[in-house]
Amino acid sequence: MSMVLMTAAGLSHGASSAPLGRGARAVAPVDALLELKGVHTHIGAYHILHGVDLVVPKGQLTMLLGRNGAGKTTTLRTIMGLWQASQGSIHFNGRDITRLHTPQIAGLNIAYVPENMGIFADLTVKENLLLAARKASNAAQMDAARLQWIFRLFPAVEKFWNHPAGKLSGGQKQMVAVSRAIVEPRDLLIVDEPSKGLAPAIINNMIEAFDQLKKSGVTILLVEQNIHFAKRLGDTVAVMDNGQVVHAGSMAALAEDEALQRSLLGLAL
Repeated sequence: MSMVLMTAAGLSHGASSAPLGRGARAVAPVDALLELKGVHTHIGAYHILHGVDLVVPKGQLTMLLGRNGAGKTTTLRTIMGLWQASQGSIHFNGRDITRLHTPQIAGLNIAYVPENMGIFADLTVKENLLLAARKASNAAQMDAARLQWIFRLFPAVEKFWNHPAGKLSGGQKQMVAVSRAIVEPRDLLIVDEPSKGLAPAIINNMIEAFDQLKKSGVTILLVEQNIHFAKRLGDTVAVMDNGQVVHAGSMAALAEDEALQRSLLGLAL
């Protein structure tokens, strides 16, 4: 059960976009909200992350890109304590969170939307959001102004407020998942592939919503496969391959360099 949301929830912009290379480390800017240094993760007998160095600057949207199997989801799950780092360190807002358990990490005002969205299908949309509203014991106690803001971001959430979440389309479920993550103000929002399986029109709506979230000041870390989604939203970017970050820099610089995109992501542009 995705109780991360229930219990709570690079480089600086404009920096060099040169590939880091194997084993190289990104230098953290002074405004880093989240920083991973030399993080290794083992899952059973498998060594998945091989010394991940990642910086998420405060107030920016950082894209984490890479081919399938590069280690992106494992990185997010390791940040959230769902899998424990076997080596290295993870710092959030200057605090070492490497050995904290998931509820403790979520309690630091970090929200996580997993790839499967973690929606409670038998609960209504309202009940899904209420579960994540730590300061409310019933819907009437939820922050009305914030709900209206969420409804403007995602009109479908208001439209289907009293409907079972399991009856919604994939795009609508994704909107509910993100809405649940932001039902209270968060310092960091982590989302795994928000555009996966969505129709182009819904993707455009999602891009607009994340743009508004970014403008509200929340720091965001997004895993994405959709390069066009990444180009439109990203401030900074890190690209993973074989369990390591092999490139970090500004998203704008990567967006302008098609040869580098092909090299890092195998894209046919």
